[in-house]
Amino acid sequence: MNAKAEPSSSAFDTLKLLVAVALLVAGIVGFYWFEGHSALLRVLGLLAAVVAAGFVAVQTDKGRAVWAFFGDARTEVRKVVWPTRQDAIQTTLIVLLVVILMSLFMWAIDGILFSIVKSLTGHGA
Repeated sequence: MNAKAEPSSSAFDTLKLLVAVALLVAGIVGFYWFEGHSALLRVLGLLAAVVAAGFVAVQTDKGRAVWAFFGDARTEVRKVVWPTRQDAIQTTLIVLLVVILMSLFMWAIDGILFSIVKSLTGHGA
């Protein structure tokens, strides 16, 4: 049995996440604090703070889980068989044709129902 007196993983992870948030806040505050300096330097400083915060956040259990999720998502995207250009164009044209036909159908039904209601209510000619 391991009897080391280490802080629990969740408490240490919470501390790491707080450090990550503090780094983000410091980057944002620094971006506006040094308003008189070059925009390029301010953006680079902000990006450095974001990268540092991300690095600290990935060291937590939840951060590793999120990182693994994005890795798995990337793997799944690579498995997708993407349609050819011709397939994509044909599918788009079919969708446009169906939309146009349904629009004409709905317009005709609307006209017929409007005529029926007009004749039943006695309005119009």
